[in-house]
Amino acid sequence: MIPIPHVSLEQWRALIAVVESGGYAQAAEALHKSQSAVTYAVQKIESQLGIQAFELQGRKAVLTPTGRMLYRRALALVGEAGDLERVARKLSAGWEAEIGLAVEILFPPALLLDCLARFGQEAARTRVEVIESVMGGSGEALLTGKADLAVTPHVPPGFLGRPLMRMRLVAAAHPGHPLHQLGRPVEERDLRAYRHLMVRETGSTRNSRSQTIDVDQRWTFSSMAMSIAAAAAGHGFAWYPEALIAAELTAGLLKVLPLGGAEVRFVDMYLVFADPEMCGPGVVRLAEIVAAVVAESGLGEALADAGQQGAA
Repeated sequence: MIPIPHVSLEQWRALIAVVESGGYAQAAEALHKSQSAVTYAVQKIESQLGIQAFELQGRKAVLTPTGRMLYRRALALVGEAGDLERVARKLSAGWEAEIGLAVEILFPPALLLDCLARFGQEAARTRVEVIESVMGGSGEALLTGKADLAVTPHVPPGFLGRPLMRMRLVAAAHPGHPLHQLGRPVEERDLRAYRHLMVRETGSTRNSRSQTIDVDQRWTFSSMAMSIAAAAAGHGFAWYPEALIAAELTAGLLKVLPLGGAEVRFVDMYLVFADPEMCGPGVVRLAEIVAAVVAESGLGEALADAGQQGAA
C-alpha cells in the first residue's frame, strides 16, 4: 500500500514561497494568506518530519542543508502535481486547444504542410503553433515548454529522440559562380576565398560558427529562403537540403559544387516529445502523422538503411 503523505502540497508551496520571496511576510503576500498561516505551514513540515528547514542568521531566516534538500524536492513535487493537473484538464476537455510544434528549417516544407493538413482534418479546433528553428532552437523550445513536440537534428540532454529521417545536404552555388569555373574539384582553401551564406541559429545561445567552415566572407540570414535566393543570385555558396533546392537545381539557378565527394553531408532528424508521459492525445496523434508522412515520402528509409548498415 502506498503510504499517505503527512505533508500537503499547500504546505510545500508555503515553504517554496518563503524561500523564493525572501521571508514569511513576503510569502504571505504572494500566496494571499496571513503570515501566521504561512509560518504555521512551515512549522508543521518541521514537526511532522522532525527536521529544521530554516535557521536564523542575524534577523534573517536561511535554509539549513536539510532545508535546501527539501526545497529542491518540493519544487519537483509541486511541479509534477501542476503538470498532472494540466494534463487532466486537457484530457477532460478532449484534444488540446493548442499544440506547439518546433520544426528544424531543414525539414521539407511540403512534408510539414502535408502533416498540418492531415492533422487539421482530424482536429480542426486544435491550433498548432509552428516554431521554425535553426540548430539549437528546437531543443530550447522543448526545454522552455514552448514546444510539445519537435522535429530536430539535436536531441537535448534528458530527452529521448525517435529516429525520423536522414536529410541529404549538398554544397551549391550559381553555375556562374567562380567556384564552378576552376575546372577541377573545389578544395577547402578555395571555399575560404568566397562568401558563405548562413542561416542564423534561433537558440538564445548561438554559435555563429556551427555547421560552417572558416571563411572571411559570410552573410547570415534569418530564413533559409533568403539564403537560397542569395545563392541563386550568385552571391555565395552554402550546403542546402537537396529537397529544398530541387527547383533551383532543375532550373539551372543552382549547381552542386564538385568537392571531390565532400559536397554531400547528412543530417539525421528525430521526433522528440517534450514529455512522453504527460502529452495529450493531440500531440500523440500529430507525432503519428509526422512519422507516417515521412515514411510515405521514402525519406525515412534512408535513416533506417543507415542504421542497419551501422548494425552490420
